[in-house]
Amino acid sequence: MLNQTSVTEFHLLGLTDTQELQPLLFVVFLIIYFVNVAGNGAILMVVISDPKLHSPMYFFLGNLACLDICYSTVTLPKMLENFVSTHKAISFVACISQLHFFHFFGSTEAMLLAVMALDRFVAICKPLHYTVIMNQQRCIQMVSTVWAIGFSHALMHAIMTSHLNFCGPNHIHHFYCDIKPLLELACGNTELNQWLLNTVTGSLALGPFILILLSYFYIITYLLFKTHSCSMLHTALSTCASHFMVVILLYAPAVFTYTRHTSGSSMDEDRIVAIMYTVVTPVLNPLIYTLRNKEVKRALVRVIRKTL
Repeated sequence: MLNQTSVTEFHLLGLTDTQELQPLLFVVFLIIYFVNVAGNGAILMVVISDPKLHSPMYFFLGNLACLDICYSTVTLPKMLENFVSTHKAISFVACISQLHFFHFFGSTEAMLLAVMALDRFVAICKPLHYTVIMNQQRCIQMVSTVWAIGFSHALMHAIMTSHLNFCGPNHIHHFYCDIKPLLELACGNTELNQWLLNTVTGSLALGPFILILLSYFYIITYLLFKTHSCSMLHTALSTCASHFMVVILLYAPAVFTYTRHTSGSSMDEDRIVAIMYTVVTPVLNPLIYTLRNKEVKRALVRVIRKTL
């Protein structure tokens, strides 16, 4: 997996060069990370421990909470370390590993959101067949497939990037190792890597997004033309709204980052936008689902009462 390169480590330039801001940013992002782990950890614990939440919808939600913890853990600890350290280096192997796990968890989450949209489609549009279609075995198969595809996709990028030659500057204009800034530092031909990023990763993102849009199109059509109960309409739309907010929070900044050509100014913008889907989105997901979901709130209350 290792390449023929003269570069043995990279230097992450981080969010800012202003030393006075480093301690403040460290405290802010440390709090955000703790809130993320606590919030998503609470959802994961409740989904596992509460029998009333042992349904496909909450099985997928538990996987999403697990992914959000892992997703932030790939980038935030290293970023926090660099805020308080003068040596902001990351070894070549560690950099490629970070790239792999970042795209592993990110692509898996994108596909999982499509599975969750499909689950809502079946639950709302085909309620009589829901337990048959979304049985436990099928749910496990769908989630396992999503995780396996995400891992394979990330491994492809990690292998292809590790075989590039890096013989020049080793300063990465980002707070974590990602494909675009690494391609900027590569000495050789990166056309294949760029093609894989645009075609494979683009398809892997666009496919689930189209499936999500189709699911919501059919759900809205069904609710408007076949549902005559206002309470059912409100409940269904409320459940879907939580999921759609998460979709927008993940997809909007990711599309902004990976569909533009790289330049000096765009790299600065990419760092800011990357905070949205690596830091902000994972910490907002548990808030979105708990504040808009009565069953999760009740389950959390039951767990708190038991512990007290």
